[in-house]
Amino acid sequence: MPGSYSAISPKSVNSPKRGQIGLFAAMSIGIGGMVGAGIFSILGVVAQASGTAMWLSFIIGGVVALFSTYSYAKLGQRYPSAGGAVEFLVQGFGDGVLSGGINIYMWVGYIIALALYAHGFAGYFKTFFPQYSSLAFGKAVAAGIVALFTAINFIGAGMVGRSETVIVAIKLTILLLFSVAGLFFIHPTYLSPSDWPELSGIMFGAGVLFIGYEGFGLITNAAEDMDNPRKLLPRALYLSVFSVILIYILVSIAVLGNLHIQEIVVAKDYALAEAAKPFLGDLGFRLIAIGALFSTASAINATLFGAANVGYMLAKDGELPTVFSRIIWQGGTGGLVITAIMVLLFVLFFDLSGVAMMGSGAFLLVYAAVGVAHVRIISETGANKTLVYLSIIACFSMAVILGYYIYQNSMPAFITMFALIPLCFGLEWAYRAVYGRTIKLRSKQ
Repeated sequence: MPGSYSAISPKSVNSPKRGQIGLFAAMSIGIGGMVGAGIFSILGVVAQASGTAMWLSFIIGGVVALFSTYSYAKLGQRYPSAGGAVEFLVQGFGDGVLSGGINIYMWVGYIIALALYAHGFAGYFKTFFPQYSSLAFGKAVAAGIVALFTAINFIGAGMVGRSETVIVAIKLTILLLFSVAGLFFIHPTYLSPSDWPELSGIMFGAGVLFIGYEGFGLITNAAEDMDNPRKLLPRALYLSVFSVILIYILVSIAVLGNLHIQEIVVAKDYALAEAAKPFLGDLGFRLIAIGALFSTASAINATLFGAANVGYMLAKDGELPTVFSRIIWQGGTGGLVITAIMVLLFVLFFDLSGVAMMGSGAFLLVYAAVGVAHVRIISETGANKTLVYLSIIACFSMAVILGYYIYQNSMPAFITMFALIPLCFGLEWAYRAVYGRTIKLRSKQ
């Protein structure tokens, strides 16, 4: 969902015509969702866990994502729908509290991702004002950027969706130029295996960074608008995930090769820009920082806009309370206000590390749940049962590993992440009990 929504007005929803989404556009959706603001924000947090073996953590995280990619590809081929994971969960578990509760938890995961982007924006913004380095200033900037784009979304943000391909191209250009240039100046000693942490540290890092891979699932939301989803969807999924794994490896090696691990940890809020200094100087630092601001801002804008409009559509279908679809002013809906308030709470009460860990944990649990739902309907998809089980085991195991790491490093984040699970199911149960909520399937079977 992050950074990859089509611009849809709550007052006039216009769906793309079938066949409008081709391979390149589908890959742009997936790559844009994965290589979004997260990569600019999480490097320093990952480095704290996996140290100089950070690139190995990116590979492990990519392998876990690939297992889920297989499951999503098979599900998307059988149930091509704009609902994506929402559709898969309902198909597998049926219309009940289980599927509804998981879907609410997934929405919370996107809210946490928004908080991560806001923290990332604040970290790079503060580099332009070194005299204001306090935590309070950073929180104010993060909250301010969320409030700003909430206001913009009330007025209208029609260019968000139309400019997504351009945004993806700019982000990839920045990262590839940084990576290629950085490889010519690396210090081999910085990459020495002798400085690698224990295996547990590498696995902890892989868990923390998973939020940088979660966006591949967005491609399945476009399946309904593909001319031949059975053929195009798997290609787009696999090509986008493999491309992102390669990009992440290059970026992490360039960062590790140009900055000592302690420098990365110190500059964790803006590690990518700091890593450009040794070979591009202050100009390189500023260029990467500006690119990060652009990326994080566009991700916040697009995700707020998309989340509000998805909430609008779900409410109109009877899947969320009517407050989500209520037009408050201009194009702004109640869903936009609720989403923004939730994001502000996470911004104010958690730091960058906390939201990154919670976001990764939430999506690992959701992807494991999608895998379990897939097993229940595997005869319909024709998928390889062993590979689907491996996706469940990989995601759940990584969630447990990450949960232990969060428990050790941030008890508030640990309590919040797991307390949200019964809360989401409780809300779903209460809503169904009061309003008799049902979910309308969207796939064309």
